[in-house]
Amino acid sequence: MTPEQVSKFSSLPYFPYDPDYRFLLPIEPLKGQEKVTINLQDDGPTLLIPFGQVSFELSGEPVCLTLYWIRAYGGGIFLPFEDSTNGSETYSGGRYLLDTLKGADLGREGDRLVIDFNFAYNPSCAYNSRWHCPLPPPDNQLAVPIPAGEKSFD
Repeated sequence: MTPEQVSKFSSLPYFPYDPDYRFLLPIEPLKGQEKVTINLQDDGPTLLIPFGQVSFELSGEPVCLTLYWIRAYGGGIFLPFEDSTNGSETYSGGRYLLDTLKGADLGREGDRLVIDFNFAYNPSCAYNSRWHCPLPPPDNQLAVPIPAGEKSFD
């Protein structure tokens, strides 16, 4: 954050917790998917390898999100997404749900992955333009709204 942002900071804005945005989902394995290369200004190309997906319904609409393995620095599971709240209520570049490299992981219950959008958060580039973040690939850009988790940061 800039010194001006720090001087004005009091808290991060979040939607109220809504249990309808918490899911326990099996990971559906993916094989033979194309790798996604994202070029980051300071770090160069970052490779995302799709390895699985989770499917569920939101607002009566079927939704599918791809899980990625980050093939850079420490690796880890990565789940970025965009939804129709981006640019109005939430950060325009999307949000993250899982990034195990940074400890953002809600774990599993049995053989199901905990997907809880109430814990969705902004990537670091939402706070300062000096940060460059991998944004959601096209298959994780959803048309439905997800009014859960962190809102836009001014």
